[in-house]
Amino acid sequence: MNNKSPVMQPQGKAWLHAVRQLARATDHRTLIAGVLPGNPLGHSSFVIGNEGDPVAVASALLAANMNSLPLDWAARCSVGGTNLSFFIVKQLPMLPPEAYLAEACKGRLYAELVAERVLELTYTAHALEPFARELGYEGPPFVWNEERRHCLKSELDALYACMYRLDREELEWILNPEPPSVSFPTLKRNEEKEFGEYRTQRLVLQAYDQLVAGQEPSVSVDSP
Repeated sequence: MNNKSPVMQPQGKAWLHAVRQLARATDHRTLIAGVLPGNPLGHSSFVIGNEGDPVAVASALLAANMNSLPLDWAARCSVGGTNLSFFIVKQLPMLPPEAYLAEACKGRLYAELVAERVLELTYTAHALEPFARELGYEGPPFVWNEERRHCLKSELDALYACMYRLDREELEWILNPEPPSVSFPTLKRNEEKEFGEYRTQRLVLQAYDQLVAGQEPSVSVDSP
């Protein structure tokens, strides 16, 4: 993690993980991070580096973990104001690399299921073409489809709930605890207004149930 300079220009083959420092209570998520090509960044974001081989796979797994719902819940419990400082992120319970080598379902590892979903969520512009190629994908950028992206992110949240060894009751509590506790009030309120339901809760729990049943997660916004 680089906290010594507001601008960083990486050398050689690398992918940056930019983390937004502003963490407002009105945002859907607290920890917002993304994979970027080697471009300079300003002071409102800081950079997390990773060590791994191949680099793109390690970057994809790190990006997914940082944007996962279980880790975001931990971040929300750690931020007292609106500044997500680097020392808070450094103390968050990131998963170790070996967690991804466990079998998720039908002989497929968590690393495989996570990386292919990160690829589709990330590779939506030609600037990330080298990243996609390093992940073994030779096709064009993926079309930005909000419903499809919502499903993919929910599947990732379910995968991480399993990797963090949460049972269904714990996952339900993180998503939507009994009052007066609250986890993601703005997300819930906005989805109920737009969709008539707390869609994220339904999709994440559906994907989680599929994983527990030994199936690869595959959810749809139209599924009951």
